[in-house]
Amino acid sequence: GAGEFFHGDRGGGWQYEALSGAVALGLDTNHGHVQPTGAYHYHAKPTLLIKDLSLNSAAHSPQIGWAADGFPIYACFGFGNGGSSIRELVPSYRIKSGNRPDGENEPGGNYDGTFTRDYEYVEGWGDLDECNGHITTTPEFPNGTYAYFLTNDWPYIPRCHRGTPS
Repeated sequence: GAGEFFHGDRGGGWQYEALSGAVALGLDTNHGHVQPTGAYHYHAKPTLLIKDLSLNSAAHSPQIGWAADGFPIYACFGFGNGGSSIRELVPSYRIKSGNRPDGENEPGGNYDGTFTRDYEYVEGWGDLDECNGHITTTPEFPNGTYAYFLTNDWPYIPRCHRGTPS
């Protein structure tokens, strides 16, 4: 997620969503940018990498990396829960309904995707768990593994780890 918070106060916990456009982060066409430390990082699918890998909706996505906990990361297409056909995998998050709290350290207004807390995880809403992954088979792991997936909808990229990062 973005390092910017409502009123710059981490205590309130209202972290801006990088792709909402509410904060100018200078994201490039790959949904990434250089942070003040000089490190480049992504906030969503690396568009040009995906294009170079010839992503195809009829085939399992190629592996595009490894997470810090050792599980593979794939793009959008894979086997759904209990499914035997390839399809675009869907995250299990949705925008909350109603209004945000309105107080001294709370932004108020409608839940609209401006903040990461505007989203809620709903088990079974989509194919993926709260870390944007699930246990599945892949071309590299025909006997099965836990794997993360990048998605076209929030949270776009994994935002937690299923395992323990090394």
